[in-house]
Amino acid sequence: MKELNSCKEAMTKSMESNYFSVAHLYKDEKAMEMHIHDCYEVYFSISGGKQFLIDNKIYDIAPGDLFLINQYDSHYLTQIEKEKHERIVIMISPEFMKSISSDETDLDACFQHRDKDFSHKISLSQDQQGRFLYFINKILTSNGYGHDLLEKATFMELFVMINSIVNEKNIDSEPEKIATYNDQVDSILSYLNNNIQEPISIGDLAKHFYISESYICRIFKSATGTTINKYMTARRISIAKSLLAQGMGVSEVCERCGFSDYSNFLKAFTKSVGISPKKYSQYCNR
Repeated sequence: MKELNSCKEAMTKSMESNYFSVAHLYKDEKAMEMHIHDCYEVYFSISGGKQFLIDNKIYDIAPGDLFLINQYDSHYLTQIEKEKHERIVIMISPEFMKSISSDETDLDACFQHRDKDFSHKISLSQDQQGRFLYFINKILTSNGYGHDLLEKATFMELFVMINSIVNEKNIDSEPEKIATYNDQVDSILSYLNNNIQEPISIGDLAKHFYISESYICRIFKSATGTTINKYMTARRISIAKSLLAQGMGVSEVCERCGFSDYSNFLKAFTKSVGISPKKYSQYCNR
């Protein structure tokens, strides 16, 4: 498999081929806003960084941290602390992941089976980091006769390992404490997600928390790396995608996600996802 040097290229290639792609990155691409994509993403940090905002959770990033992001997770990587920003990103078609699972072994589980204490982050031990990098190297260097089968088999072995780590973590350890940079921002994130169906303005938030509009915008951007409005739009689109995939009607989804009217919903969804809500629903429920 060819090693890529762009997240966007890996994302596009995995979905077009209904397969997976691997990118090894050393520097920042043009920064993405809070975003959602239709493929699964595995983000393995080699150099460490500052923080990840995924849905309503803020995570520190240290060397050896592995993040599992599904197609409904809105996420944003804030500005890193170091000039060098080395990481490995695997983009995977959800359909491919389902196709290689069995009745007994669901390789999709690490992306889909989540309880209230779920953490997107797994901090790998030195041994687990070595095994992860071994599998990635084997995938990227497979060539010659049978390379496609070796590539696929190694990928499956990698995800047997990842799912085993997730299962052991859920059974043996206490829920990970998510990084909290500002108690007020934690409260704001919780309030926004608990009231996602309602139209919420900056003014409404400021009144609810008894602070000024300028202050609430400043602390939110400082802690999360994005604005309140961009965060809310991304979360609403994320929820809309999940509901549409479950077969809910477009009009009901628009109402459930807190958009002020259908035209705003249509514009925001199409800009973020690339197709209209109706077409996305037809694609998911064909």
